[in-house]
Amino acid sequence: MGSEYYIPEWAKHIIWYQIFPERFRNGDPTNNPTADRINAPQDWQLSAWTSDWYHRAKWEKAEGISFLDTVYYRRYGGDLQGIIDKLDYLQNLGVGAIYLNPVFDAISLHKYDTSYYHHIDRFFGPDPQGDLQLIEQEDPQDPSTWQWTSADRLFLQLIQEVHSRGMKIIIDGVFNHTGTDFWAFRDIRKKQESSPYKDWYNIKTFDNGDLADSVFEYKGWWGFKSLPEWKEVAGTLAKPVREHIFAITQRWMAPNGKVEDGIDGWRLDVPEEVGKKFWIEWNALVRSINPEAYTVGEIWSSASNEWVSGDLFTAAMNYPFAETVQNYMIDQNITASTLLARLREQRSSLPNDAPLGMQNLMDSHDTPRLASMVVNPGREYNEQAKPEDGFTIRKPNNKERRIQKLIALFQYTYVGTPMVYYGTEAGMWGATDPDNRKPMVWPEYRYQQESRHPLNGERPADDNNFDHKLFKWYQKLGRIRNNYQALQTGNFLQLLCDDEKNIFTFARTEKGAKPVIVAINRSTESQYFNITITDLEISETANFRNLLTDTRVEVKDKELTLILAPISGAILTLEEK
Repeated sequence: MGSEYYIPEWAKHIIWYQIFPERFRNGDPTNNPTADRINAPQDWQLSAWTSDWYHRAKWEKAEGISFLDTVYYRRYGGDLQGIIDKLDYLQNLGVGAIYLNPVFDAISLHKYDTSYYHHIDRFFGPDPQGDLQLIEQEDPQDPSTWQWTSADRLFLQLIQEVHSRGMKIIIDGVFNHTGTDFWAFRDIRKKQESSPYKDWYNIKTFDNGDLADSVFEYKGWWGFKSLPEWKEVAGTLAKPVREHIFAITQRWMAPNGKVEDGIDGWRLDVPEEVGKKFWIEWNALVRSINPEAYTVGEIWSSASNEWVSGDLFTAAMNYPFAETVQNYMIDQNITASTLLARLREQRSSLPNDAPLGMQNLMDSHDTPRLASMVVNPGREYNEQAKPEDGFTIRKPNNKERRIQKLIALFQYTYVGTPMVYYGTEAGMWGATDPDNRKPMVWPEYRYQQESRHPLNGERPADDNNFDHKLFKWYQKLGRIRNNYQALQTGNFLQLLCDDEKNIFTFARTEKGAKPVIVAINRSTESQYFNITITDLEISETANFRNLLTDTRVEVKDKELTLILAPISGAILTLEEK
């Protein structure tokens, strides 16, 4: 018999914001990455934050003719100070919780190639060289020798700043592989079979210098030799690896024994690639440290119900939601009734209140930007999403922005917690990696037009500055969601669905809270329709107000009459007496 499912109350009420730290904000120019740390090409320099993304600097052109030859060597200097500096921006957007892509010490720009789990990346903090000196004094296997680097301390300050605003913060746990620079792997590479850590990794053969044909061979994550896989034994990670991960879990959740100073949970990188036995034990540890912690798995399939439970994760990144919404809102290859049926099936497969805490995203660091999904309809979710595959790279037009805004409206009013990928609210576009990881556009900066093409093709010159109108739309949606309890924890009640008109309406209802009615018109024509609301417990004389337009919608004989412009929606709630 497994543990009873539980979701922290706070996890039902927030709006998530995902930050890719290296590309969010350079708050401290004195700690910018150095060429030696990233094994950079000759004459490498920090990339200009506001430059045309596809413009290649002199050092890049010297390395090869392809944009992809050098783009992964680029660094823009995003750091923790930059996140701290922009917490007010996030609050103004209505954000209640932050998810950070990996922040642990690593060589790459994305930090999924961990060097040390027990330290924040040295170039995210104020004193990279001093931090390295501290790290070199430790025995990384012995937690009693671990110190707090300047980057670690700044991260703890970030947590404090987040908490002081009533917000939450979770970080990426990459516990299926490390980088080749990870301290234990470096020891193995040097000492081979003599290393005390030889059983930590999935190593096939060691290099025996006495034998001419012997080679050091190990399993890399998805075949990438830069990402060596941890070793599994009997459905879980090898014991010393588990112990190390448990130690760093404790360190970041309760620094110096204080839970209130630690992170509020974890996002787990592709957990399906590690045995469930490990995750059951790890989740039990997390909840023993902080019963109100939130754990969310990166589960791409519809099998979220296998991973969201009392013994496993609190929630999953809701990629099935994203795919279903894309199919209806962007591709238009399913009807409104099919959309609602698929979403109903997804909700019903989860335990208890779990749907309320699912991270309802549309885009992330692994997908095209939402704006570019709209520009490129008819493709499988996250498939063939690169310019070399014919993926169109340009700024969305007005109609395409309307579709993005309508998707956001649904995302903010549907069951679950909306998650915005940094910059989506500011108008950013792009294909999949690396184009979905451009430097954040900020209103106080002026950016070069994006006019170049990675394949030297023709393209229009696009204005690449902060989109104030789009930001205000996301801000308004955030305010509405945060102000109405029913949108956070209310039940989902389907009202009208008309496939011919391409419209649907639903209500979010909760006892003691004002009901909220949402109407969606995905058609390219204005639609006039009535919504029967006999299932809502409201007064005969009640009227509703459209929160998006601040206009009255009268009720007559338990019916609402609405006129919606093409590709638009409405959010209605009871009018104040």
